[in-house]
Amino acid sequence: MCSLSGGPALKNHALWLCAGLLTLAACGKSEPGLDQTGPQPDLPEQRQTLLPPMKIATPAGWDGEKPTAPRGFTVTALATGLAIPRQTLVLPNGDILVAEGSGGGAPALRPKDVIATYIKAMGKSSVKGGNRVTLLRDADNDGRAELRTSFITGLNAPYGLAYVDGQIYVADQDALVRFPYREGVTRITSPGVELLKLPSHINHHWTKSLAAGPDGSRLYVGIGSNSNVGERGMGVEQDRAVIWEIDRQSGMHRTYASGIRNPTALAIEPRTQRLWAVVNERDELGPQLVPDYLTSVRPGAFYGWPYSYWGQNVDPRVQPQKPDMVRRAIRPDYALGSHVAALGVSFTTDGGFGGGFSEGAFVGEHGSWNRQNLAGYKVVWVPFSNGRPSGEPQDFLTGFIKGDHARGRPVGVTYDPVHKALIVADDVSNTIWRVAPDRR
Repeated sequence: MCSLSGGPALKNHALWLCAGLLTLAACGKSEPGLDQTGPQPDLPEQRQTLLPPMKIATPAGWDGEKPTAPRGFTVTALATGLAIPRQTLVLPNGDILVAEGSGGGAPALRPKDVIATYIKAMGKSSVKGGNRVTLLRDADNDGRAELRTSFITGLNAPYGLAYVDGQIYVADQDALVRFPYREGVTRITSPGVELLKLPSHINHHWTKSLAAGPDGSRLYVGIGSNSNVGERGMGVEQDRAVIWEIDRQSGMHRTYASGIRNPTALAIEPRTQRLWAVVNERDELGPQLVPDYLTSVRPGAFYGWPYSYWGQNVDPRVQPQKPDMVRRAIRPDYALGSHVAALGVSFTTDGGFGGGFSEGAFVGEHGSWNRQNLAGYKVVWVPFSNGRPSGEPQDFLTGFIKGDHARGRPVGVTYDPVHKALIVADDVSNTIWRVAPDRR
């Protein structure tokens, strides 16, 4: 085990400890040859350290360049100069909504928490979150928005977005809010109606993902845990690491699934009409534990957090241990790789782009901060067949990393069936990218 000693004054020694992370490089190297994607990922031995290996790609900017898509696709900057774009939504008329914000603020418990906060901040944009939803309109379909308006303002770290029957739903970090919408309007000035409060005490994982059910009568909200593995005590994990199912009319809700550490994006798979999620798993067990994942969400299912991972692999750090909960834990459907930080998912509809991109899911991988070998920092394609993953993930949008620097980091991804394009939010360069087949 690697170790590092330091003084007792937490804040005064934070920078010194960050410099000491260089000594942990040997602990943080990945094992070559492991396949950590798909339904049966390789799971190495647990490697706990006094400080987990930490390395993040620092922002560098695009300098006139763009991400790289497969041959036959064109990438354009639909909009730039945003204020921390997170998730996007395509309205029926083709207008695109962008949630901009940054929330949270959980106090540090341990020296490693201070260090992790410092390291993660090094990989972020210096721009303040917008606390708004912006509307983008590309009426001539040239990949560049000629109209941009502040669609809804005065929000509190908005993240998830949904549209149902003339209503826009916004998941702030503390509430689910509804706004009336009329097709073509470019700004909503009427105050929103709060449908229900969302758990926001401490808010370690502050993002609240959102999806509308197949018939629109139900909404689904993903609520992340308040800790890595319960180190704040399980009392603060009430209504955490769960997905809520909400009656859209009354606001009544129930826990739809639990033990799902941080469900950062939700979407309905079009063939089966089932709910799917991408989930960020726990840290500090090594650079290749635990794989983040893409999974169908089974009603009433328990996915293991914090007592176990990838089914019934016990996490020894959790006290007290609960073997009965471990026995309940089910395995996710599809691993994406350890610490890739998947923050976006969207399914193709109506044949997608055709060819090799007709049925499946795009996943936005924000990128690692807690391993020496950077992982994620790209958008991948997961092929599906008959409503299930059917092959290896394929890189779809890359080029976000240049050396040890990040020119951008993808968050939300949205397939646009109106214009046959993929919309990608990049919260480091504060850009919305559009990827579409070349015009013929």
